[in-house]
Amino acid sequence: MSTSAQSPAEHPAPAAGQATGGTVIDRLVEANTRYAAEFDDPGMDARPVLQVAVVACMDARLDLHDALGLALGDCHTIRNAGGVVTDDVIRSLTISQRALGTRSVILIHHTNCGLESITEEFRQELEAEVGQRPVWAVEAYKDADQDVRQSMQRVRTSPFLLHTDDVRGFVFDVTSGLLREIHPVI
Repeated sequence: MSTSAQSPAEHPAPAAGQATGGTVIDRLVEANTRYAAEFDDPGMDARPVLQVAVVACMDARLDLHDALGLALGDCHTIRNAGGVVTDDVIRSLTISQRALGTRSVILIHHTNCGLESITEEFRQELEAEVGQRPVWAVEAYKDADQDVRQSMQRVRTSPFLLHTDDVRGFVFDVTSGLLREIHPVI
């Protein structure tokens, strides 16, 4: 079920006496009820079959499983704003590798990312608005290629990760659907 890509016109108004579906979350919960009615436990464990972790942007235009030809259970997927490697991404990758057997890491940024249009001043604006500065960095960037290189370097140099030899980075083109590999500076 794809809800976010459909316009309100594609969700016709309910007939008299039907539930309106309520909020977006209500619609998602209703969709889960339909999903669960036909769900058949695949009997998988939490270890990804392909022993790979994908770190990518949370952008709704990225359908990672389709774009990479992945099936349920193939990978661990770690997503955040920009797909940048933060301390929390290192935490997730460390658990993925040390407890759940992943050995490879693919990093995916994308064209036309929202992080290219904001700055670290975002934190100061939040502080002025709410009276408390966030403890996290925005990790905004102007050059996706360079940020992929930085992210690869953060993974490769982390003392917590066991497997840093198969780390590759890419920029996904949101208009063509193609990945473009970014090579580290040597």
